[in-house]
This record gives sequence, C-alpha cells and structure tokens, in this order.
Amino acid sequence: MTSLTRNLPWFVKDLGISIIGRKCYISLIENLNIEDVHCIKYSLSKGIGVAIVVGGSIMKVPQLLLILRAQSARGLSLTAYVLETFSYAITLAYSSRNGFPFSTYGENLFLTVQNVIITFLITLYSASSQPLTAAPNPTGKLLVAVLATFAVGFALFAAPASALAAAQLGTLPLSLFSKFPQIAQNYRARSTGQLSAFAVVSQIAGCAARLFTTSQEVNDPLVAAGFALALALNLIVGVQMYTYWGRGVGQDSAAKVRDEISLGSAKEVYVREKVDVVVQPQSPLPQQATHQHTQSAAYGRKWARKVD
Repeated sequence: MTSLTRNLPWFVKDLGISIIGRKCYISLIENLNIEDVHCIKYSLSKGIGVAIVVGGSIMKVPQLLLILRAQSARGLSLTAYVLETFSYAITLAYSSRNGFPFSTYGENLFLTVQNVIITFLITLYSASSQPLTAAPNPTGKLLVAVLATFAVGFALFAAPASALAAAQLGTLPLSLFSKFPQIAQNYRARSTGQLSAFAVVSQIAGCAARLFTTSQEVNDPLVAAGFALALALNLIVGVQMYTYWGRGVGQDSAAKVRDEISLGSAKEVYVREKVDVVVQPQSPLPQQATHQHTQSAAYGRKWARKVD
C-alpha cells in the first residue's frame, strides 16, 4: 500500500504538501502512520479551515438573495451589520499582518465583502421605503457608505501593528454590540424577518470550528476569545430563529401594500398642494334643444285650443 501512496501524481503530492506540510504528508500519506496524533490533529484542522473558507465564500449569498427577492430588508438591523462588518475587517487585517495561514482567517475576506453588499442593500431599501415627504436620497447614502468603506479599509491596512492588536482586542465588545441590535430587534418583532437560517447556522458551525483551528494553528488568545464570544451570540440568534420560526411570513407583501398606499397618499397630497383646482362651469342648454322645447310647448297649446 505504501508503494502506491509514495508514487502519487506530482499535482496530488504538491497539493497535499501545500495543505498539511511536507512532514505530515510524508508521515500520514506516504508512510500511512495513523499513530501520529499531532499530524492527524493538524491535518484535521487544515481540512476544517479550508472547508470554512470555502463555506464562507457563499455563507451570506442566501441572505443576499432573500433581500433581493423580497426587495425588502425587514428584520435586518443596519447597525448590527455595520458593526459585524467592521469586526470581520479588523480580524482580516490583524491575521494578514501577523502572517497567519490563510486557512485560519480566509473566510473573513469573503464575509467582509458579502456583508458590505448587504449593508449597501439595507441602506438602499431603508431609504426607498420612506414616505415621499421625507425626501429620501438613496444614491447619496450609498455614495457615503462606499466612501466610508474604502476609508476604513485603508485605515486598517495602514495602521501600525500595535494599533491593530488593540483593534483586535476591541472586536470583543464590537461583536457584542453587533449582535445586540439584531437580537433586540428579533425580540421586539417576535420574528426574524428576512434573516437567513442558512447564514445563522453556518455562522454557528463556523465559529465552533474556528475555535478548534485557532487552538491548533495560531494559538492566539485574542482571536480565540473573539470566536468564543461570537459563537455564544450566534447561538442566541439561532435560538430566536427556532423560537420565532414561521412568524411574520407573508407580512412583507402586506407591508409593501401599506407602503404603496402611504406613498400614493403622499403623492396625492403633494399634487393637490401644487395643482390649482378648476371648477368647470355648467354648460348651457343647447339652442337647438331649447328651440325644440319651445316648439313642443307651442304645439301643445295649439292642440289644446282645437280640442276646446
């Protein structure tokens, strides 16, 4: 059997070495040493890390599709997404600057990008759903959001290492504050709205797996503490989703109808204020009809005299 594993194609060997390293590849793959506990745990951590990175690249896609399909961001907290995106970006910058393996933080890159798009959509639909009298400007708000995103990204990757370490420590309360608005909104509405179940479950599984991979490959208490707190908060959101499952279904269409009625009423008031009301005068009886009426009356009187 070892004669086969030691003569695998070069691309398989190179891929295996790039993932688990030459030492563990030789021990586990070529020599089939299943008693090498260290390499087994390390390889398991690498495999989970790669799976998390791949899963993170599509984790928020169902959430995006839900928003676009409903054309509504009901149930989603803008504050929560802004803080969560900021937390992802800090962890991405901190891990990259410290030279951690990409398999230990790569999903943060994809989650940051997806969260930025979701934040833009929440901003767009929240502004568009306001009444006409509020004079919303979705384009202006989106432009501000885009500029703020680029400014924060540049600041994070240009900051010194000591500032990044302090920022990474700040992700602990940031994670706390990022989930509290969403948890509070779910509790008030007794519904999770357009919140994606796939995204919530994926975040719970990802945080649990990241605790294992961080302990095996990075062993950084700041990163581990952030994942532990995020796991606890995501579990609360998961319990809320299970508790409120099925509530609020069909409310989007009703809310949309109400918004359209309110928007129509606002437009009608606006038009009434701008357009002068002109009352058309009643048109006089046509002359022909008056003439016929006079002839009929005269003929009736003439006939009456003949009878008499």
